[in-house]
Amino acid sequence: MRVLRLLIISCILFCVSMGLGCKTGENTKGDKEEMAKDVHSYANPEAIRVTNLDLDWDVLFDKKMFKGSVVLSFKRGKGKEKIPMILDSRDLTIEKAETSNDGGKTYTETKFELGDEDKILGSSLTIELPVDADKVRISYSSSPKASGLQWLKPEQTAGKKMPFMYSQGEAIHTRSFIPLQDSPNVRVTYTSKIRTPKGLLAVMSAEGNSQEKARDGEYEFKMTKAIPPYLIAVAVGDLEFRPLGKRAGVYSEPSVVEKAAKEFEDAEKMIAATEKIYGKYAWGRYDLLVLPPSFPLGGMENPMLTFATPTILAGDKSLVSLVAHELAHSWSGNLVTNATWRDFWLNEGFTTYLTYRITEAVYGKKQSEMEAALAKKGLLEELKETKEPDQILHVNLNGRDPDDGFTGIPYDKGSLFLRYLEEKFGREKFDEFVKSYFAKYSFQSITTETFVAYLKANLLDKNPGIVTEEEVDEWVNKPGLPKTAPKPKSDALTAVDVISKEFEEGKTKAKDIETKDWSTQEWLRFLRNFEKLDTEKMKELDEAFGFTKAGNSEVAFQWLKMSIQNKYAPADARLEEFLMTVGRRKFIKPLFDELAKTPEGKERAMKIYKKSRSGYHSMTFTSVDKVLGWKAE
Repeated sequence: MRVLRLLIISCILFCVSMGLGCKTGENTKGDKEEMAKDVHSYANPEAIRVTNLDLDWDVLFDKKMFKGSVVLSFKRGKGKEKIPMILDSRDLTIEKAETSNDGGKTYTETKFELGDEDKILGSSLTIELPVDADKVRISYSSSPKASGLQWLKPEQTAGKKMPFMYSQGEAIHTRSFIPLQDSPNVRVTYTSKIRTPKGLLAVMSAEGNSQEKARDGEYEFKMTKAIPPYLIAVAVGDLEFRPLGKRAGVYSEPSVVEKAAKEFEDAEKMIAATEKIYGKYAWGRYDLLVLPPSFPLGGMENPMLTFATPTILAGDKSLVSLVAHELAHSWSGNLVTNATWRDFWLNEGFTTYLTYRITEAVYGKKQSEMEAALAKKGLLEELKETKEPDQILHVNLNGRDPDDGFTGIPYDKGSLFLRYLEEKFGREKFDEFVKSYFAKYSFQSITTETFVAYLKANLLDKNPGIVTEEEVDEWVNKPGLPKTAPKPKSDALTAVDVISKEFEEGKTKAKDIETKDWSTQEWLRFLRNFEKLDTEKMKELDEAFGFTKAGNSEVAFQWLKMSIQNKYAPADARLEEFLMTVGRRKFIKPLFDELAKTPEGKERAMKIYKKSRSGYHSMTFTSVDKVLGWKAE
């Protein structure tokens, strides 16, 4: 539509005339701040900024879609020029767009246009907006192939009786089930009304989650604190709730809920430990939802309702650092958010650093140092296989899928940078700085430049001669790790290194190794120390420790990866079972990576993948598609 294109040009001219330059915006506190250009969004929040969503959905399992509407409330830049609203969408069917000038009492249909589809960004949705409009209502439906939704058949769930659906909005997948300004720079509040088949429970990242068993098929939720769009989350399934304390609890399928409640019983301790260091928990409740095995991530920090993989249910709390990680996001990521996906390390580097501090406070320094030492070793290995431009914290993602930035580098290099600052300035001063940083930028989305400026003004300049701006720049904008990077040390892991070497050299038999009190971290260090083992050594380990049948997912993954590398045939059946029943990308992609390194391995991988692909989330199968060169049939 020619008229809408002219309106877009008018929008740009308006920004220039008002001195906005498509940069400045208004944060949730009403202060003027620089708005970073988000290359992963079509939206025009510098002119028309969405502030609230009112969602109304029918969740249709038979059609694998949401059908309903969203009402968008918004703020304008100065002036009354006729400027269109530009939104992000992906694979949505837009039935109609309407505007209201009386607060939503009445609506009048308006013109809209869907732009050409981009394989990464989806399509722009441009809506003609009268100068007196104050709300927009869009009637639409999602696609069965929506990248942000996964629909599971009963046989794909733990209970095998009822279907399950969950969302995954990060990084830019929310636009596949809501037309909105899908940028972490645009924080919104929201309400929702959801209708589901009776007998299923709906939960969301909001107030209103039911702790009772009433499942009448009608649910209402509200999030009153402004959050980035990727944190809007919903799940529907056969769920039960168990309390973990006065403000924490866990939802999961009935067959899993008791095990999950036992594993996560320290949630309240974690909340209290974090509050003691970094300030009050701002979100009211902290509940967890254990999803079916197809969930592609370890966890997702949706406010008030962390989504978690069942692969962390080890039975001994050895993997609950993931809970500490997702809880830490309540401060770093949810409270203070990366403004663009180039600034992703502000979310994950801070959160990984906080995770070690929470783990130390609740489980002791021995545990936190083991985890930090393992992470650094893994980071060094990853850096060897990563091109230099992607070794930078403030990584350039122009023209790329933001999911490409979800490597270990923003997590572990970012965490080491913060630990470096802690070691240089001392824990007391650094804790004061971090606490003030969270208070200063709470409920805001910021850039790396904003953080560096705050760091300079509030830590470097106030404590001169300790860390230079050049050293900070090396951490943030240069590849690799600085020579001054911290060196986490674990006596427990050092002892494991000695045992590994003795076994490899034939000085110690596997059956004689004393492992009674080993943690998951010690087992992982033990296995990762072996670059190559012959079949007899693999068999000896398997007979002594039962690795092929291991129930701990982290240990099983490491063993199966070694089995591929060393052509250990007795693990073949378990490998296929693992790939067929687990959807966590952290495990699945590396295993297919290993299989694809040889012609016979790739042939086997393709046979397994043909059967397993439909059970994976799009984040997982998109990654594996690239590894195997998979062509959708």
